Order: sequence, then C-alpha cells, then structure tokens
Amino acid sequence: MISWLLAVPIVLPLLAAGVLLAIPRRRRVQAWTAVGMLSIVLVVAVILLFVSARGPITLDVGNWAAPVGISLVADRLSTIMLTTSVTVTLIVLVYSVFQGVADGERGAPTSVYYPAFMILSAGVSDAFLTGDLFNMYVGFEILLAASFVLLTMGGTAERMRSGSVYVIVSMVSSLIFLTALGLTYAAVGSVNLADLAVKLPQVDPGMRMVLQILFLVAFGLKAAIFPLAAWLPDSYPTASGPVTAVFAGLLTKVGVYAIIRTQVLLFPGGRLDDILAGFAVATMLIGILGAIAQENIKRLLSFTLVSHIGYLIWGIAISTEAGLSSTIFYAVHHIVVQTALFLVVGLIGWVAGTTSLVRLGSIMRAAPMVAVLYFLPALSLGGIPPLSGFLGKVGLLEASAARGTPIDWALIAAGLVTSLLTLYAVIRAWNMAFWQEAPAELPSTTYPSGMVISASGLIAVMLGITFAAAPLRSFTDGAAAELEARTPYISAVLPDWDRGTGISPEVDEETVVPHEDSTPDTGTFTQTPEPKESPRLLRSPSPTPAATLVPTGAPVPSGAPSFHTPAPAAVPAQGPTPVPAQGPTPVPTVSGGEQ
Repeated sequence: MISWLLAVPIVLPLLAAGVLLAIPRRRRVQAWTAVGMLSIVLVVAVILLFVSARGPITLDVGNWAAPVGISLVADRLSTIMLTTSVTVTLIVLVYSVFQGVADGERGAPTSVYYPAFMILSAGVSDAFLTGDLFNMYVGFEILLAASFVLLTMGGTAERMRSGSVYVIVSMVSSLIFLTALGLTYAAVGSVNLADLAVKLPQVDPGMRMVLQILFLVAFGLKAAIFPLAAWLPDSYPTASGPVTAVFAGLLTKVGVYAIIRTQVLLFPGGRLDDILAGFAVATMLIGILGAIAQENIKRLLSFTLVSHIGYLIWGIAISTEAGLSSTIFYAVHHIVVQTALFLVVGLIGWVAGTTSLVRLGSIMRAAPMVAVLYFLPALSLGGIPPLSGFLGKVGLLEASAARGTPIDWALIAAGLVTSLLTLYAVIRAWNMAFWQEAPAELPSTTYPSGMVISASGLIAVMLGITFAAAPLRSFTDGAAAELEARTPYISAVLPDWDRGTGISPEVDEETVVPHEDSTPDTGTFTQTPEPKESPRLLRSPSPTPAATLVPTGAPVPSGAPSFHTPAPAAVPAQGPTPVPAQGPTPVPTVSGGEQ
C-alpha cells in the first residue's frame, strides 16, 4: 500500500532534526544531510501528487480506525500544497547553504538552524496532510516553536522584539483555535474532519455559527487577513533573508489552507461568504496602500504579501468551483513568487549592504544578474501577462463575473486596483534600487554564485508554472470539485461513513455476554448486559432526520449503512438473557468471598 508514504513528509524531517542536533559542530555535514532529507521528502510529495489525482489516500496512524485514531489524508488540495511547500523549502535551504552563515551574522547559533528548518518543514507537512483538527493544532504548534527559533536567531534586540510580537500573536491564535476545538468536541464528540463533516449538520445552527467564526478568526490571524495582519510587516523583515523568504512563502498559506479546509468541508452553505468577501477587499486595498508608503524593500514586500492574501480569500468567498480552483492556483503561484522575491532581496542586501530604498542604487551596474532575477517575479506579482500571476487573477475575475452579484463586482474592482498598485510598487522599487544613482559608493562585495543559482532555480519554477498552466489548472479544477463534493474526502476516511479501515475495537463491543453453559471464573465479575442499540445509532448524538447527515447530492458509498435507519426494533421475545444458575439474580462472585 502506498498510504504509508503519507507519514514520510512528517516523520523524516523530525528524525533528521534529531540527527542534526547530534552533530552540531559539523556544519557542512548538517547542511547537506538536511538537503538530502528534504530531497527525499520532495520525491515522496511528487509521488503523492500523481497518486492523489485518482482519489484521496488515507493512512490510519497506528492502525487505529478513524474517527478514534489520527488520520492522514492526501487529496488533490493537500498534495499540491505539500509539493509546492517542500519545493520552496528545499531551494531556500540550498540558498542558505551557499550563503554560508544562516542569518548573515557571525556568532549566530547556526548549529540549530538546520534542525529548526527540518522541524518547520515537518510542521507544515503535518498541517497539510492531517485529517484531524487536533493534529492540525499540533502541526501549528510545531510551526510556532521552529519559527520562533529561526526568527530570533542571532539574538539582536530588533529580532527579539519582532519575534516576541510574532509569538504573542501566534499564541493568541492558538488559544482561539484550542477553544474552538474544545467546543467542537463538546458539541459533536469528535475532532476528525470527515466525521465532523457528517455530524456537524446535527448541531444547533447557532452553535455551528459560533464554531465557524472561532475557526475563521484563529486561521485568519495565521493567514494575516485584515484587520488581523498588523503583526506581519513588523515581524518578517527583521529575520535573515532565507528565513524571511520561507516565512513569506509558506506560513500564511498554511492559514489559508486551514480556512479552505474547514469552511468548505465543515461549514458548507456560505453563511459567512459576504463577510469574507468584505475582508478580502479590505485586505487587498489596505495591504497595497501600506506597500506604496514603504521605503524599505523588505517591508514593501511584506505589505504586498498581506495584500495578496486578499486574492486567496476572494476565491474562498465566492464559493464556486471556479473560485476555489483559482484560489488554489494563485496560492501555488504566490508561494513561489513571494519566496523568490525575498531571496532576491537577500542578494540585494548582500551586494549593497542595505535594503533601504533611500540608500540603494546603481545595482544594475554592480550586479546585472540580480536585476534580472528581481524583474521577472516582480512582473508576475504585478499580474503582467502571460506570467502565472496574470493567469491566477484572470481566473478569479472570471469566477466573480460569472456570478455577477454586487459583491463580486466590488471584488473585481478591488482586485484590478490592487494589481495596478502592486505593479507600481514593485517597479518603483526596481527603479530606485537598480537604476538611480547610489548616494554612496557600493561596497565591493561579491556574492556566492550558489545563491544566484538557487534563486534562479525558484524563478525557473515560477516560469514552469506559467508554461504548465493548463495541466496545473486542470489539477486545481479537480481539487475544487473534490472540495465542493465533500463525499470523496469523507468516503476515503470513513469508507462506510462510520469507521476507518484500522483494527481498533469499538468500545461498546468490549462487553462479553456469557453463554448458557458458561461459569464465571473465580476472581471475575459477571453481569448481564442490557439490550442496546446498534453501535452506529449509539454514535449519533440526536435523532435528527437523516437528510441532514448526508451532503446534498452526495451518494452514500456502496455497502455503507443507510442514514435512514428506522428506530431500533424491539428485542425478539426470547425470554431473559441466559445467565449462570446462581439464583434468580446474578451476583458478582469475588475470589475468597461468599455469596
């Protein structure tokens, strides 16, 4: 079974982190071991990407059947996000190796850089692959621990301040997430995503709305949706180039992924769609206005990162297959392009010794290759055809135009204005950094060619997305169809819409009913069990009509127990359950005692 591969992107980086911590003084061995481990993870991710095109793949961890145990699920959405994230992480890691010192400062505790990078990768993979809300929470906490180490590496006052802000915001988000988890378990008795998709329709609508809002706020903080995004522009720019790049590319997209997964699978119907659309408009416009006002290129790109999260929320808000497909396509594009831009900014800082646009200039003469590497992803971010940014935005425009509601036209207007202002912001930075005369002579610093090669590799991936846009869009269309149907995901985790494929016993099947001729052993208790309902009916918290349990239009898998099961029939008249002949009433027999 290929399902065991689902554990590799999580387990292998964690094992690698332990090995790397054991060899802290052998930096070169650390570096290339980390690169080798992530290369293996990338191969596994690509395999899962192709296999998931035939349908979701599941793994019951420890062979404990869902919903009791933890499930890992690889569907089209999770595998395309996994493959993109591992690709970006690997390239940034290679960039770090060639940069020499991970944070660009002497004396930094670089022996923990590569282990922290491995743990970060494991946390991201866990968040994408888990089929369990609590395990998703664990994945976020793994991310928090590793990202705090990376963000504050070097121990400067500025990094400690921004790192503290990041940790406080992340802890608030985690607390809200944990509160939502507790309320969900209290209301439903499960945290398995597929099980929740079946059972949440039975919960009171008001309670469902509370849960939906709590999850949206928790993940909105992580995704940096306005007005929950003020922390990001102050936190990311202070870190080293590779760390800022991987944070910008991945961490906010984990939050967006969680929003897609919960809003579509657990809370279909779009009750908050108009509110989400309003947040998307505000995020796009306020983010890009903040970018225009910046005089540091790192902060400028941080604000564009916030702004373009609005495009991703746009596709979720319109609740159509075309909108979801465009969001997934744009997420892949944005992960690659935003990471590439921050890597190039790292090169700019290496060449000029600063990232302040006021102090930059003349880089075209000093490093023309860096100018080209900046120009291509900048145009893609601005939406210039035929690059991938243009294709993703056109998909969102078409999806909204097809609906044609007033909120859709507001989204279209905001998207067009944001795209034009993004192009203005990145071209202004291009002119100031590369073409204007530098106010002071640039330091005669050379940069490692490996850094240029790594950044070029990521830009090549960006161009590959452009050339392979048709098959990629076909894949994202399939991912959106799976998300909207919901049935493929639920049936993969719960084949009979009740339990997974593991071997864990049902708790209510553990009671043993003695036979007529059986005699209880000394030292044991015997008890006549009361007649009980079937395990399936005991799992239902209320006798809500069956029609609310099955997603609209979703066929029940062959062999699955019907949700239209009538009330339990009376127990056949066969007299009382046989018990050992010890008098009219069975009494517990205790070793060494008398009845």
